[in-house]
Amino acid sequence: MTTRRKFLTTAAAGAAAVPLAAPAIAQSTITWRMQTYAGSALAAHVAKPAIDMFNKIAGDRMQIELYSADQLVPTGELFRALQRGTIDAVQSDDDSMASPTEVTVFGGYFPLTLRYSLDVPVLFNQYGLKEIWEEEYAKVGVKHVSAGSWDPCHFATKEPIHSLADLEGKRIFTFPTAGRFLTQFGVVPVNLPWEDIEVALQTGELDGVAWSGITEDYTVGWADVTNYFLTNNISGAWIGHFFANMEKWNDLPEDLQTLFEVCCDQSHYYRQWWYWGGEADLRVNGDKLELTSIPDAEWAQVEEAAEKFWDEIASESETKARVVEIFKRYNADMRKAGRPYRYDSA
Repeated sequence: MTTRRKFLTTAAAGAAAVPLAAPAIAQSTITWRMQTYAGSALAAHVAKPAIDMFNKIAGDRMQIELYSADQLVPTGELFRALQRGTIDAVQSDDDSMASPTEVTVFGGYFPLTLRYSLDVPVLFNQYGLKEIWEEEYAKVGVKHVSAGSWDPCHFATKEPIHSLADLEGKRIFTFPTAGRFLTQFGVVPVNLPWEDIEVALQTGELDGVAWSGITEDYTVGWADVTNYFLTNNISGAWIGHFFANMEKWNDLPEDLQTLFEVCCDQSHYYRQWWYWGGEADLRVNGDKLELTSIPDAEWAQVEEAAEKFWDEIASESETKARVVEIFKRYNADMRKAGRPYRYDSA
């Protein structure tokens, strides 16, 4: 295991010299380095199309070299590298990159606050989260460029999950906050480099993942080393962002800032349909993972625990309380709106 882990780490370090997007650069061209949280197979969907678009439009004025997970620095060090200027831009959730802000706990999958991917842009653009994130990152010298949604969070496991009792003792790769929440149901969160996960599932170091929806399970190869997919989800969407080093951002001409923002928005749009269609298609037509479910009456315990978890987080600071209050107000509005927004107890 150690030898294989070292090989993967060495391979990732060697690959750092070969970014996903490495265009020809003129001497006067502004150049940025950007690292995504995603491994290369996933980055080809969640990051590369937008960066390719930016580079094509910007031409000789500016080019961005895109690196995948852990190529330049470990994901957990992304924030510090961005703040120092070692990296010029980052695509990640707050939680994974260990941002020292009051909103970090809400990045990635905050338990059971979201039902659909469209919840994320509405919360940021119409319910006030955008302003809170911009304020928090400005305090630590980082530009929060844009927020968007990714896939829902489900368990993909080697053994079937039919009840909450089946989660007991399962070693699961997941996000920090999701892991903190799931420990009350017996889950053992495990933190490993992203590129090591497939090997860890093969060797038995992991029993499963709760890091994505079924689209990513197939895309990155985890569906080849797990057997079951739990249809109950921890969250209906992942909250992720684009960030930039504040000094580098301020040095850009306004039109290039706008172009970067537009390409980030295009990236968010791409994921809206790629994940939405992929999740349904692979549940119906995928041939690698058998679907399992925990009965709604039993899953209600998880939903109840989530609301208590929200209050626990809200008690930690004034800013966290503001965010939790927005989540509560939003979900109350969605339930009152009825179909197609919300139409059951969740």
